[in-house]
Amino acid sequence: MQALHLWTLLATYAVAVGQNQGQKNQECPKLNAQMPEFQKKTVHIKDPGRVEEIICGLIKGGAAKLQIITDFDMTLSRFSYNGKRCPTCHNIIDNSKLITEECRKKLLQLKETYYAIEIDPALTIEEKYPYMVEWYNKSHALLIEQGLQKDKFAEIVRESDVMLKEGYENFFDKLSEHNIPVFIFSAGIGDILEEVIHQAGVYHSNVKVVSNFMDFDEHGILKGFKGELIHVYNKHDGALKNTEYFKQLKDNSNIILLGDSQGDLSMADGVANVEHILKIGYLNDKVDELLEKYMDSYDIVLVKDESLEVANSILQKIL
Repeated sequence: MQALHLWTLLATYAVAVGQNQGQKNQECPKLNAQMPEFQKKTVHIKDPGRVEEIICGLIKGGAAKLQIITDFDMTLSRFSYNGKRCPTCHNIIDNSKLITEECRKKLLQLKETYYAIEIDPALTIEEKYPYMVEWYNKSHALLIEQGLQKDKFAEIVRESDVMLKEGYENFFDKLSEHNIPVFIFSAGIGDILEEVIHQAGVYHSNVKVVSNFMDFDEHGILKGFKGELIHVYNKHDGALKNTEYFKQLKDNSNIILLGDSQGDLSMADGVANVEHILKIGYLNDKVDELLEKYMDSYDIVLVKDESLEVANSILQKIL
């Protein structure tokens, strides 16, 4: 009688496990049939089958295993709105009343020279690297000369044309609600970045920002920058310097990575135990020349897409 009771328990357990597994398998969505966000013309995927497998792995891992690693400028923030370019964190200062007209002209000249190099499809990352260091060092030196006041930053962010991508509230709030770690890894200016997300009401406790932070004197006047320079093509080194952060998240082995440049692909290099990683890339400029390269390196490429709709649709399935 006791053996029969044990057999009944085991059989019941087996059925329950089977049903649970069946539910999990049902949750693995077909991109075309079950995720209409992937029908948009902006979405380009080289290997849909592989993307479905990765998303399936993310769903099975659930909230407990997930972390987000993301760029900021032109990834979480918009590249353009109504045909007009939106500013990066650096541009917010460049365009502000805090700097002189002469300084503004010099910063614009630097941008015109070096941005063309940054997005040049004919150059390798290794070839671009020294030019990015030059650009950042020269522009930061100009900003230091201006004696910027920290207490003016809230005002210049408010007055700027910076915009976060459509769906940002849903993105940040859902991740906060489920306590998913969000690592914002930016080559911009951290003080401005933090002010942008603070004013947008999404600087939640689960968000960590690593960026170029300013160093101020006792009067709140800019005197330099803290730590080592982060530019668009040295994020691999920065990722390895943040291994302590990633070690604390050793169970968060599933990653959604969002970026807008080839340099952003290395942002997760500090994570030791990656189980599943989905790389979503925004392609904002030189689309014809760069689309193939982006599709080879990012799992999902979003062309001139100013929303977080695709990322939100995936989070909806996981959380």
